[in-house]
Amino acid sequence: MNNPHVALKLNAQNLQEISRMSSVEIPGYNRADVTPGIVHFGVGGFHRAHQAMYLDELMNLGRALDWGIIGMGVMPSDVRMRDALASQDYLYTLTAKTPDGTLNQMIIGSIIDYVFAPDNPAHAVETLAQDSIRIVSLTVTEGGYNIDPATEDFDHTNPRIVADREALQAGDTSTLQTFFGLITAALMARKESGSAPFTIMSCDNIQGNGDLAKRFFLAFAHSVSPELGQWVENNVSFPNSMVDRITPETTDEDRDEIEELGYIDAWPVVCEDFTQWVLEDSFTQGRPPYEAAGVQLVSDVEPYELMKLRLLNASHQGLCYFGHLAGHHMVHDVMADPRFQDFLLAYMEREATPTLKPLPGVDLDAYRRKLIARFGNAAVKDTVPRLCAESSDRIPKWLLPVVRENLAADRDVTLSAAIVASWARYAEGIDEQGNPIKIVDRLSERVQENAADNRTDILSFIRDRGIFGDLVDAEPFTKAYADTLTSLHTVGAEATIDALLAQVTV
Repeated sequence: MNNPHVALKLNAQNLQEISRMSSVEIPGYNRADVTPGIVHFGVGGFHRAHQAMYLDELMNLGRALDWGIIGMGVMPSDVRMRDALASQDYLYTLTAKTPDGTLNQMIIGSIIDYVFAPDNPAHAVETLAQDSIRIVSLTVTEGGYNIDPATEDFDHTNPRIVADREALQAGDTSTLQTFFGLITAALMARKESGSAPFTIMSCDNIQGNGDLAKRFFLAFAHSVSPELGQWVENNVSFPNSMVDRITPETTDEDRDEIEELGYIDAWPVVCEDFTQWVLEDSFTQGRPPYEAAGVQLVSDVEPYELMKLRLLNASHQGLCYFGHLAGHHMVHDVMADPRFQDFLLAYMEREATPTLKPLPGVDLDAYRRKLIARFGNAAVKDTVPRLCAESSDRIPKWLLPVVRENLAADRDVTLSAAIVASWARYAEGIDEQGNPIKIVDRLSERVQENAADNRTDILSFIRDRGIFGDLVDAEPFTKAYADTLTSLHTVGAEATIDALLAQVTV
């Protein structure tokens, strides 16, 4: 702690004092008037910088006070968030940082409770089933949807899913483990009571996130009971959405910055100043007036999803492995090198943009260059390891569709293949300075084993058809991939970037 005299803790009682002694904005509404309308799974930094922030803005306008958020966690790691938020009346500080270092700081009050489901699964189901809950939303990451990597379908063999299905068929909610089980149990209760069901709103970085959530919840519900599955299919809405705000993990330095203001926040959030939310206007029981807070309500989200996933998210993968290998820890340090800027712009212009759908009124050139500026925002202090995490979930969903569409259209895949090769080199677990790399990935052992033979079998990493499908059979892809991986082994990341730029700008 930098200030030993600080004793003031963030909570409802101290809000006025915090407002008096700092420039931090506090909720302009009476939180006692806020009632629950949403249960959210996956209360992390992004949710608190994005969806919860939008609701807080509406509440400050005197609207959506009946749409308060109850957080819900199912993972052991969620206990920390539950305890941190509960200790300060579910308030937290959000700091949006502009590229010039200007801080826009506010205390968010739209989260009003948190339920850690493993403590009492039956109570969690009761919380979800209460009539006031009209939306159940999700930010559970790409890896949270129980996807079978080999088939891309719902994995019915997952032991936790099997246990939840058997428990629901036996009418037992006391042992449920997954959000699929908990949410489906609440829908069963709604069906049995004759109440209208809630909307299930995915806010994860997955193309067609609402469509995928619908397909998977239906798969699970039908496996519990065909009648239940049909009822869910007929009555529950699953809107698609595109969400965007760079939100790095909270650090002790972030906590210290809040303490310098004169109070203690156990888990503040830091983010960039840019935010966007494009949402399909399809809800079972209404929704907050999101448009009043700047949300774009549309009938078709897919063009916006493709723009964001294939330009922003795939470009994050384009910079992180090369950057990590070259010895960079901070994203803005990678982007301070003009070669990385040129590489990402070339990928976006030459390979990603041709796969997008028409977006009338959107200046894609301006969007691409805005992304470069956002990545270079030093004030946000985003880290390269954060972007490298969970690659086996991210690359197949964000980058490989670009590869496949371009191969099908006989277009170039040089830079996309290079990004995959940079992941393969990174997965070897040693950077160019000889330092070990900690691989954070649910398939970490598998991808490291695949990468272990890179130098004796140049295609070993992409022979994993469960991750890459049949791309190992596509000669235009494998040649570009092998060329880059060989270059990374012989001359390193920076020289490889130089060679790639020279190749595509000839």
